[in-house]
Amino acid sequence: METRYANHPEEIKRYTTDELRKHFLVDTLFEADQVHLTYTHVDRMIFGGVTPAKQELAITLDKELGVNYFLERREMGIINIGGDGVVSLDGVEYDMIRYDGLYVGKGTEEVLFRSKDAANPAKFYINSTPAHHKYPTVKIDIHEIKPLEAGANETLNERKIHQYIHPNVCESCQLQMGLTMLSPGSVWNTMPCHTHERRMEVYFYFNMEPDTRVFHFMGKPDETRHLVLKNEQAVISPSWSIHTGTATSNYTFIWGMCGENITYDDMDHVKMEDLK
Repeated sequence: METRYANHPEEIKRYTTDELRKHFLVDTLFEADQVHLTYTHVDRMIFGGVTPAKQELAITLDKELGVNYFLERREMGIINIGGDGVVSLDGVEYDMIRYDGLYVGKGTEEVLFRSKDAANPAKFYINSTPAHHKYPTVKIDIHEIKPLEAGANETLNERKIHQYIHPNVCESCQLQMGLTMLSPGSVWNTMPCHTHERRMEVYFYFNMEPDTRVFHFMGKPDETRHLVLKNEQAVISPSWSIHTGTATSNYTFIWGMCGENITYDDMDHVKMEDLK
């Protein structure tokens, strides 16, 4: 597990491209039979990828977090973006096809991941946050989610928002998680943009062709910066930062949030004339 420390917004005004990427971009999440996680000190979110191919994998973080097992004081969200797989929670198995999700409550001791076909392995993307209460584990079936439709073709941001870990779907302490699919011909996400001083966010971009690139914009509204991302890369968005992007083609991204509340639309909108 890699650790990333928090950054003051004044610092990034002086960052080079390499420094900006070093602090906010995570470039490798999925590797066969490996667990790649990043711990950010921004609200202590842990995120990353678990890719079981030929072997079953487990997240065995304990000493790193000062606990006896990973979810002793944490909750977790999982979305499978790969082939068919299985997640086992304290011996109870959940089949996970592509785009299925799972909320895992605090106090779950054994979490195991495996694929049904090593040639087409599952890719489990996870978000985990500190938790103070145990809520029930909930399987979120992609076929049972009714997405919110947003944007328009005329503004190049027609998209469907699938809410997974959200008060409308299941209870959680502070974690929210969902998946947004942009329609063909649309490339902009979260524009007009916003910040939410009370929550941080991580964006994970995928479903991109090898030559497709996302230009992710971050920073304070009047002092923006950008990062160029390719397929299956993630970016950390502190609460003071905008988080919006455009790309050379349509794509899909998973958003995960944590912080003071779980009010999805609690955001501070930014006027277009205030962007610089």
